[in-house]
Amino acid sequence: MGGGRIEIKRIENSTNRQVTFSKRRNGIIKKAREISVLCECDVSLVIFSSLGKMSEYCSPNTKLPELLERYQQNSGKKLWDAKHENLSMEIERIKRENDNMQIELRHMKGEDLNSLHPRELIHIEEALQNGLTSVRDKQMEFLKTMKKNERLMEEENKRLTYLLHHQQLAMEANMRELDIGYRQKEGGVYPSQMPPLNFRVQPTHPNLQEAAK
Repeated sequence: MGGGRIEIKRIENSTNRQVTFSKRRNGIIKKAREISVLCECDVSLVIFSSLGKMSEYCSPNTKLPELLERYQQNSGKKLWDAKHENLSMEIERIKRENDNMQIELRHMKGEDLNSLHPRELIHIEEALQNGLTSVRDKQMEFLKTMKKNERLMEEENKRLTYLLHHQQLAMEANMRELDIGYRQKEGGVYPSQMPPLNFRVQPTHPNLQEAAK
């Protein structure tokens, strides 16, 4: 008995669908490679999975953009907008500009100068001189800013030192007053009860009284 015919429809089970995709993808890429070798033809194959993963095959010594260009010319269909038709030319232009910039950079470094005309050397010298002047101006501006910041920091440091010194003096004066008050309180003598300094002590002993006379 021969196998039954499989109905072509979407496989609902995601696991089975992914397994089938992998098998069939490998099979169709193998067929594309075989027909390319056996029949000596140009083949290009691009596959996108449901997850967006791309697989591709292109005949040996053939590039996909070249085949797409040939397809566009033979089929008369536009695969991209007119603004992209000269994309390769734009890439070449950018490449030439980059090469010219690399050459100019080497000249600025003093390399490969033997082939330059004296007028071109003068132009390079002027450009370097202007660049050097700009660098020096920027450096002077930076130094001025640094000096200004140093001066401000010194003034702030002096101000803080002055405040700290006066705070220390005030704290020492308060401590002395507290110490004096504490000693007077411990001795039972208060400033209002202390006798004046210009009093005379009268002797109470008889002999001392006669001696005083």
